[in-house]
Parts: sequence; C-alpha cells; structure tokens
Amino acid sequence: QVQLVQSGGGLVQPGGSLRLSCTASGSLWSITSLGWYRQVPGNPRELVAAVTSGGDTNYADSVRGRFTISRDNENTVDLQMNSLKPEDTAVYYCNAQTQIPGSPPSRWWGKGAQVTVSL
Repeated sequence: QVQLVQSGGGLVQPGGSLRLSCTASGSLWSITSLGWYRQVPGNPRELVAAVTSGGDTNYADSVRGRFTISRDNENTVDLQMNSLKPEDTAVYYCNAQTQIPGSPPSRWWGKGAQVTVSL
C-alpha cells in the first residue's frame, strides 16, 4: 500500500503561480510513477502531469509550458503551476501508480486540494 499526503493549493489570481507537493509513504519500492490529476464537478478526473521512476515526464496539452512536475527523491513529487488560468480551477489529486510482480497495477490517491483561479 501507498499513502499520499498533499499540501498546497488555494486561491490565486489569473497569471499567478501555485505549488503543490505530495509525499508518499508505504511500499515506495513498488511505485512506477507519481503524478497529478485534476477534476471539476461533472467531469472525469484527468491527467495533469506525471513522472515515471525513470524520470520520463508526461503533461496534458493544456498545461504544457506552464506547469512543471518534479520528483526530487523516490517519495516526493511537486507541481509548479505558473501562468494560471481560470480554466485550471479544479480539485487536484496526487496519484501514485504501483506494480508488484504477479499482481495487476494499482493506483493510489491523495485527498485532493482545491485550486481556484479567479479575480
């Protein structure tokens, strides 16, 4: 099992910046990627950015060039969000994907943090 504790989020004006952080604990050795998803009411949860254990990153087209995901060690992942737009408003969830040999992959989620971009 993996537990994820998030910090960050809040209210910011358009064009501003916020930083989200996530710390994982538990079976860290099984983590294959860490990342961030977001969700607005009535919509499915969508990938924002992710980084694999090998360091490969993946960004949603809507945030590429504005958001940066970083993983300084095996159990923390940050999301630096710059040039924020009102459409970035959502609940942001930290995500860990794990793989244990002989078992299907699993996903783990943080509790979520509200990010609101508004005047």
